[in-house]
Amino acid sequence: MSGAKRRSFEAGHRPKFLVVVDGTAESSRAVHFAARRAARTGASLIMLGIATIPDTFEFLGVGDALREEAEEEVTRLLAAATDHAKEAASVAPEQVVKEGGKAECIRELIEEDQDISFLVLAASTDSAGPGPLVSSVASAPQSFSIPIVIVPGDLSDEEIDALAG
Repeated sequence: MSGAKRRSFEAGHRPKFLVVVDGTAESSRAVHFAARRAARTGASLIMLGIATIPDTFEFLGVGDALREEAEEEVTRLLAAATDHAKEAASVAPEQVVKEGGKAECIRELIEEDQDISFLVLAASTDSAGPGPLVSSVASAPQSFSIPIVIVPGDLSDEEIDALAG
């Protein structure tokens, strides 16, 4: 997939690091790395929160309540991640909330925002594998039109700072 043309280095544009915020420990590692890299390189940081609402509840009339609850949770997670980014690197990220499947929402945002230059994820430290988000993205990396950075989930803030700047 060639995707939309990237414009991050054209006049009036600025590269962005995209990080998915989902409340997991690995998400925190990705936020820390992306914030530090964005600050170091003069780029921006964009955080994506994804609300997932089961379709099976629409017919029961509780779909709207579930949607509102999911969006409130995503907003709370984004606020906490924003605080982390500000503390780690004095970066004030842009926040985006989407509804749907994670991989689809990520692809959609990358296509919509031509300044997004890198997708930053972090691997889980669980022995069962790198985590569902990394597995989902890794199963079809060619469908993403930008480089994907995977941060080891067991790195400390200090180790990330040494690597990211």
